[in-house]
Amino acid sequence: MTALRRHTVLLALCVAALFMVVPFLIVAVNAVKSPAEYAQDGPLSLPDGLYLDGLKDFWQRVDYSHKLINSVLISGSVAVGAVLLSVLNAYAIGIGRIRGRTWVLAFFVLANMLPQEALVYPVYYLSKQAGLYDTRLSVIIVFTVIQAAFGTYLLSSVLGRFPREILEAARIDGAGRWQVLWRIVVPVSRPTLGVLLVFFFVWTWNEFLLPLVMLISNDNQTVSVALGVLQGQRLMDATMTNAAALLGVLPALVFFLVFQRTLTRGIAVGAVK
Repeated sequence: MTALRRHTVLLALCVAALFMVVPFLIVAVNAVKSPAEYAQDGPLSLPDGLYLDGLKDFWQRVDYSHKLINSVLISGSVAVGAVLLSVLNAYAIGIGRIRGRTWVLAFFVLANMLPQEALVYPVYYLSKQAGLYDTRLSVIIVFTVIQAAFGTYLLSSVLGRFPREILEAARIDGAGRWQVLWRIVVPVSRPTLGVLLVFFFVWTWNEFLLPLVMLISNDNQTVSVALGVLQGQRLMDATMTNAAALLGVLPALVFFLVFQRTLTRGIAVGAVK
């Protein structure tokens, strides 16, 4: 039965990957077409050669290398910080059994359900008052808290079923709370933490609204914001639009593929449990 569940999870992942790969291939093909080929043969035809002017023009227009560094820095910092904050919160809630545990979890669920549109003005006002407006740190703090709300809710349910015998044995051997957390709980929960790390990175990479409001200078903007701002200010042909989409999604796809084994292992372990 365990093997059947594992194969079912892997099959579902393969089907989902297929639906993701086909649109990506269409965008990649159109990114290396000339505008004339696109207008004459349509978006589903193969190019006669590699037309890289669209990629080069978009790279130069938005200063893509600088935007890429901003996106990687913000997404990576949020992913690591949110996982760390989720572990600390979930350890207190799931294993520490703090008072009012149900109400605390309900608060995190409410935070997950709150739309970002409702956060725009409060976050904008607080960042202005704190002197963090138009800084990458402000976006990192906001998204770390937002992602950690989901991570805390998920990990609390996982750690709530953590074997008490292991914890009691560690305490009998003289391990303190921090030692139990970092030497026992974190290593055992590593597959789940890996899944959260990948999801937090990809989710933060794709965020648009709050970075658009919080990052108004070109030096601090992310890739997703640069794509939206450029399309709103300047007219781009279909080839450059596909080139922009390709460069916007490619780093996140590379990150996903690099950590694919971690993601698959974490999901498979959760299905088996």
